[in-house]
Amino acid sequence: MAQLCVALVAGEASGDILGSGLMRAIKARHPDVRFIGVGGPLMEAEGMTSYFPMERLAVMGLVEVFGRLRELLKRRKLLIQTLIDERPDVFIGIDAPDFTLNIELKLRQAGIKTVHYVSPSVWAWRQKRVLKIREGCDLMLTLLPFEARFYEEQGVPVRFVGHPLADTIPLEADRNMARAELGLGEGPVIALMPGSRGGEVGRLGALFLDAAQRLCELVPGARFVLPCANAARRAQIEQMLEGRQLPLTLLDGQSHKALAACDAVLIASGTATLEALLYKRPMVVAYRLAPLTYWILKRMVRSPYVSLPNLLAQRLLVPELLQGAATSEALAQTLAPLLKDGVQQTDSFDQIHRTLRRDASNQAADAVLALLKER
Repeated sequence: MAQLCVALVAGEASGDILGSGLMRAIKARHPDVRFIGVGGPLMEAEGMTSYFPMERLAVMGLVEVFGRLRELLKRRKLLIQTLIDERPDVFIGIDAPDFTLNIELKLRQAGIKTVHYVSPSVWAWRQKRVLKIREGCDLMLTLLPFEARFYEEQGVPVRFVGHPLADTIPLEADRNMARAELGLGEGPVIALMPGSRGGEVGRLGALFLDAAQRLCELVPGARFVLPCANAARRAQIEQMLEGRQLPLTLLDGQSHKALAACDAVLIASGTATLEALLYKRPMVVAYRLAPLTYWILKRMVRSPYVSLPNLLAQRLLVPELLQGAATSEALAQTLAPLLKDGVQQTDSFDQIHRTLRRDASNQAADAVLALLKER
C-alpha cells in the first residue's frame, strides 16, 4: 500500500479526543500513514506534528471571537495554502465548523478529498449552511442518527458512525462502587450539573442550589453532588454556597463518577445530557440565556426540543424547563417524582445507548478509507 497523507484539524479538547481515536483506527488499517494539520496533545501522541497549538482555535463567545478574528482569519488562510501545497490524500475537519467548513470548501475546489467529522446543528438553525457543506464536503460523518437522515434528505453524502461516549460508557454503570469511591453511602443522591462555562454557572448555579434546598424538603435524606469543571467553576460555586446549609459534595471534575453514583440529575442543556442518558439516570433539563439571545434563538431554531435525549427520542422524553419556566420550585417539583419513578425515561435510554454504540472511531476510519478508494 502506498503511503497515505491525512490532514486533520481539531479546534478543542473534544475534537482532540475524536481525532486521536480516528488516527489510531486509520493506522491499524493502513500503517504507512502520515498525519499533518492542527491537533492537541492526544493527536500529537498519535503522530501528528501540529502546525500551531490547537489552543489558538479554542475560542468561545462572540466577543472573544471578535477580539481574535484577525489572528483566526490569518491562520486559516495560511493553513489553506499550506495544505494545498502539501496535497494530502484527504482532509478531515473535526467539529469547529466556523473554522473548518471554509477550509474544506477551498481544499475541495483544489481537488482534495474532504470529510467533516461531527455535524454542526444545521438541522436546528442556520439551515442554509447545508448548502456550503454540500459544496465543500465529500463526506459528512455524524455522531447521531437523526443528523444522518437530515443530510440524506439534503443530498449530502453521509455516514452515521455512532458516538464515542456510547462506546466508552458501560451499558450498566456500577452505582454502589461509584458511591463508595465518593464516600456517599445510602440514601437518595441527586447530581447538580449547571454547566462547565462561567456564563452557564452564573445563570444556573444559584438556581440549582435553590432547587436543591427545596428538594431537601420534598425528599427526606437527599444529598447532592456537584462536579466542578475546573478551579474557576469551583470558586464560583463556593461563593454561591456562602450562607447556605446544604448536604452537598463538590467534586473536582469526576462528572462521570457523579452520574454513576446519583439517582437523578438536575442538568443544564448540552452534551452532559447525553452523558446522563448513557448512565441511565432520570433527569430534568434546564437552561437560561440572556433575554435578547433567547428572543433571537427562539425565532431561528426550528427544532421543537433543545436537549439531546429528546432530539434522539424524537419526543418529549425528559422535561425541559427553559428561561422563565426554570424556577427553583418548578425544578424541584419536577425532579422529586423521578427519584421514585424514573423508569419511563431510563427504559428508553438503554435503547438509545445501544443505537449510538457503534465503535465510532473504527466506523469513521472505514468510511474515510472507503472514500479514498473511490478515486
